[in-house]
Amino acid sequence: MQVGIVGAPNQGKSTFFNAATLAGAEMAPYPFTTIKANQGVGFLRVKCPCKDFNIQCKPKHGSCQHGERFVPVTLLDVAGLVPGAHEGKGLGNQFLDDLRQASALLHVIDASGSTNSQGEKVPHGSFDPAEIVRFLEEELDLWFFGLLHKNWGKFSRKVKQENAKLTEQVATQFTGLGVVELQVEEAIKEMGLSDDPTLWGDEDLKRFATRLREISKPMMIAANKIDIEGAYENYERLKKEFPEYKIVPVSAESELALRNAAKHGWIDYTPGDSDFRIVDEAKLDEKQKKGLAFLKHFLEKHKTTGVQEALNAAVFDLLKYIIIYPVGQKLCDKDGNVLPDAYLMPPKTTALSFAFALHTDFGNNFVAAIDMRAKNKVGKDHELKNGDVIELVCGK
Repeated sequence: MQVGIVGAPNQGKSTFFNAATLAGAEMAPYPFTTIKANQGVGFLRVKCPCKDFNIQCKPKHGSCQHGERFVPVTLLDVAGLVPGAHEGKGLGNQFLDDLRQASALLHVIDASGSTNSQGEKVPHGSFDPAEIVRFLEEELDLWFFGLLHKNWGKFSRKVKQENAKLTEQVATQFTGLGVVELQVEEAIKEMGLSDDPTLWGDEDLKRFATRLREISKPMMIAANKIDIEGAYENYERLKKEFPEYKIVPVSAESELALRNAAKHGWIDYTPGDSDFRIVDEAKLDEKQKKGLAFLKHFLEKHKTTGVQEALNAAVFDLLKYIIIYPVGQKLCDKDGNVLPDAYLMPPKTTALSFAFALHTDFGNNFVAAIDMRAKNKVGKDHELKNGDVIELVCGK
């Protein structure tokens, strides 16, 4: 599962990516700084079960800080998208190609209105960030429509002549984009389209393409540069103008500064916190003290930089994923590591499907699962909940 960080050039995508991953992607105040997609690991923040069980955990992946578990997730920072990208303008073809396997899209915009849709700097507050939201929607919709429309006549006739299942055939055509048959079925049903694809006109295809994109590539908005004057007012307006989107106010630069300061040992900071502690002020020069004072003031006003909230929202709000902790006896693995693993799973994951996700042998030999919180056995069809700690019982 990948989260794609998308947007027009020079909106702060790479700064957001660096803040979330500390991967060091190139940043510069001009369009197309990102030429090739940057892939890195960000971390979701959730309550760790270690506190509930009053034990000290030892994660094999990610970490646990003060009872907060940080679970890894793959992030993809792609080249900036400009109007006409679906026709190959800018780095459009590359951008769209890089997004094929993204499960969710996190759209980073310059909420201060200081950058236009071409990635060019404009007078502060002179550009309406709502235009960037609309143009990116349009480019993605036209991308999906183009893929459908290209061979639709031939494709639809073949489906009808062979009496093939339409949803299955469309899903096959879109396999490379991570689209599944259930999503195709949902889009067709919601649009009220005919089961006979030869009756679909261009407008039908466009409506279907838009809905399929919305379902298969759900998107949220990170209103970046929220620390700049006028940005918060734009954020409030965007929430009213686009009620269908989850919109999170973000200052990627502030988060990057905080994480770098923590990396150098200047402060004690847990990503997503509303404050930090200076470790040894005597070791800081005046410039560093001034910078940290600015960050203190920012957090006092905004409570958070928004980067952690945006990552969590992309996975938990958009995709509705849950985190499951598989354990053995005494909450350990075979090596004695306590609560070692945290698995991101799709909604409606059952005990049996989780067993198969861990290993085919676990699924094939599944007998039952033990909910370690409730201390009771559950069957194969039991639907797991976010934060469940599960021990599998398997036969030989």
